[in-house]
Amino acid sequence: MKIKDLINNTYITNEEATVMKKIDDASPLKGFSERDQFIMNSLIRKNLISKIRNGSTVMVVKNGTSS
Repeated sequence: MKIKDLINNTYITNEEATVMKKIDDASPLKGFSERDQFIMNSLIRKNLISKIRNGSTVMVVKNGTSS
């Protein structure tokens, strides 16, 4: 894999893609299993999803139109 491939594209695993499909709109983070929450933290670091505070609830939402 070349550096330009890493810069231009964000690669996700099959497991990350499955979790991305589970997020429709803003969803509460606690509504997901512990494994899904771990994967979501990885997606947050990759800037594919965001955490949003809604009062005392932490919500997750997709960024842009990533698939």
